[in-house]
Amino acid sequence: MEGIFQAIRNIGINDVIDIAIVAYIFYIVLKNIRHTSAERLIKGIFALFVVMYVAYALELRTIYFLISKAMEIGFIAILIIFQPELRKMLERFGKSNFKLFGKNKEYKDENLRTSIANITKAAAAMSWHKIGALIVFERNDKLDSIVNTGTIIDASITEELTRNIFYPKSPLHDGAVIVSENRIKAAGCLLPLSSNLSISKELGTRHRAGLGTSETTDAVVLIVSEETGTITLVVNGILKRHLAPETLERLLIKELMPVEDENTEKKSFWNKFMRNEK
Repeated sequence: MEGIFQAIRNIGINDVIDIAIVAYIFYIVLKNIRHTSAERLIKGIFALFVVMYVAYALELRTIYFLISKAMEIGFIAILIIFQPELRKMLERFGKSNFKLFGKNKEYKDENLRTSIANITKAAAAMSWHKIGALIVFERNDKLDSIVNTGTIIDASITEELTRNIFYPKSPLHDGAVIVSENRIKAAGCLLPLSSNLSISKELGTRHRAGLGTSETTDAVVLIVSEETGTITLVVNGILKRHLAPETLERLLIKELMPVEDENTEKKSFWNKFMRNEK
């Protein structure tokens, strides 16, 4: 105990800053791997550490030797396996603030609400007629590489345009619509498929594409099933299925129009950070 008290007395401001930075890095890592395949891999690595410790304690030299050598050469493999999550973390470190619908955060609430209402009406109509749809809402992470795979539209968001794009005989109906800066940026875009093996087999390509995009970016993805008409929203790699239009509109407002306090500018950095995480 004396040694512990002595260590506490020797803690200086540099040590506090050092610990805070390391804790923040661990938090970011854990936050980004949550609900992804990397989460299961981390659990597996932790289990290997436990086995290695037990083998060392019981003097099981062969097992300890094999696991320890596997850990030494496994660092490069971990970098390759965690590449999407690492890229996502580095991109977030490079951002100075949080944004909505891309670069500009100063759109009026009524314009955003109108756009969300129009998309909700279109989704409800397509759900009723069982017309498949896939709409991606860009947030902080830029989706230029995905936009380039489709046809540039750059039009205002209306119910009629959204429904026409996904009309079965439309040339652009078989891809995704990208919404950026409160406008329909492109249509007929190709999305990355999820590599998650635990996805239900009843979910088709649209759901796998929407989940894959949500796993690699912070985008919000709206999916309307062509087979069942079910409305699904994907946020942070989590599928929210069987949504009513009213619930869909409420969730879109929550994700794309986060509430800010009037005294935001007076709040400390920590309070801002905690608010954005809620």
